[in-house]
Amino acid sequence: MPRIALPTVSPAILSLFEQEYRALRPRAPMPELEVKFRRFTSLNTTIRLRDGKLIVRLSDLLEHAPENIHQAIAHILLAKLYRKPVGAVFADRYRRYTQSEAVSKQAERMRQMRGRKVLSSPQGDLYDLDEVFEAVNRQFFHGLLGRPTLTWSAHVAKRMLGHYDAAHNTIVVSRVFDRPGTPRYAIEYLLYHEMLHLKHPVRVRAGRRCVHSREFQAEERLFPELELARAFLKRL
Repeated sequence: MPRIALPTVSPAILSLFEQEYRALRPRAPMPELEVKFRRFTSLNTTIRLRDGKLIVRLSDLLEHAPENIHQAIAHILLAKLYRKPVGAVFADRYRRYTQSEAVSKQAERMRQMRGRKVLSSPQGDLYDLDEVFEAVNRQFFHGLLGRPTLTWSAHVAKRMLGHYDAAHNTIVVSRVFDRPGTPRYAIEYLLYHEMLHLKHPVRVRAGRRCVHSREFQAEERLFPELELARAFLKRL
């Protein structure tokens, strides 16, 4: 199959990258620049230096962003590549734009349309996530919380112990819990935490994403073995 050509950015965006390069490296010669948009599943941006050529790929979700956002992206990518301090103004500008309600919703729609979720099974060697979910649902949510897709992780992850993926309505739990020695309260607490994300979705306030609201935290403290569970998770 013939490869589909990636759309090259406008001369104005190239000029912004050149401008930020000059600001960060005033004495260095200007390298060749290749900046293109790509159909990423989210707001990804990448930069790499290959054979003296700067190759930049930007999510097509950013194609129609304002000029000052393109400038912020150029500054952040170049600063990180050359290990320079990222200007607080640029970082704040980019964060406020990407975490705005409109852009966040658009990015989530693209993840639903373009992304693929690798699923395993809710049935583990020791614990059945469906069974644990229903027990927690009855105890804390009167059985009224709709069940998302539940799955054990494909690998034994110790950094990402669990997460709720809103784009695919899926709770993923690390297989590190599915083994003898894992107390029931630890897996129940982890599921309870992710289920609270179902009840209290992420909000955007003044350009900031609020992941764990006051309501979320207040309900989390209702878990009876909270301190025991947190201590077990910390040991992992």
